[in-house]
Amino acid sequence: MTTPRLTDDRRHVLQRRIRWIVTATIAYNLIEAVVAITAGTVASSAALVGFGLDSTIEVLSAAAVAWQFTRRDPERWEKGTLRVIAVAFFALAAYVTLTSVLALIGQVDVEHSTLGIVITALSVAIMPFLSFAERRAGRELGSATAVADSKQTLICTYLSAAVLVGLVLNSLFGWWWADAIAGLVIAAFAVREGIEAWRGDACATSVGMLLEDDHDDDR
Repeated sequence: MTTPRLTDDRRHVLQRRIRWIVTATIAYNLIEAVVAITAGTVASSAALVGFGLDSTIEVLSAAAVAWQFTRRDPERWEKGTLRVIAVAFFALAAYVTLTSVLALIGQVDVEHSTLGIVITALSVAIMPFLSFAERRAGRELGSATAVADSKQTLICTYLSAAVLVGLVLNSLFGWWWADAIAGLVIAAFAVREGIEAWRGDACATSVGMLLEDDHDDDR
């Protein structure tokens, strides 16, 4: 599939749009981190605390993209920014794995957390829209970093859903282990996306984008 050449005006519009999207992502994740860590500490929930710390990783990824698109020539910084996003994916996977394993081993009783349920539910509702908007703009612009960051946002949406389900199951049935198991599954996806981001280069898209392009061609 051949990507049409963008005009300078359209390129500037897309770059500005991506800056606004990552700014909104950073602002929301900072609030999310504070609320989740506070709620997790009160409820003795390793999953909620881990979820809050995960939000700081998402801030790092979004900040890297925001910095890239403040440069005069964003494409020049594509590869380095992709590496930062890949490292953020790996850090997310490592932390979620560690907290999930410790939760399973410790069998810590987690208290009901209304605040935790509310913040994770909000994330499930809000983050997909931010991910979709950044992914769409990034694909049109041909920016592998914007697409990789949108995938990180989507991974965080899955993690939000996993933590939400775990909190609800724990509150209703006392299934303390549910969110830990889901966290391990999410960690596996984060590793895969990190590998794709690491293999990206300054001109090409990520492996996921190439697969999507092939799928589009088949239609």
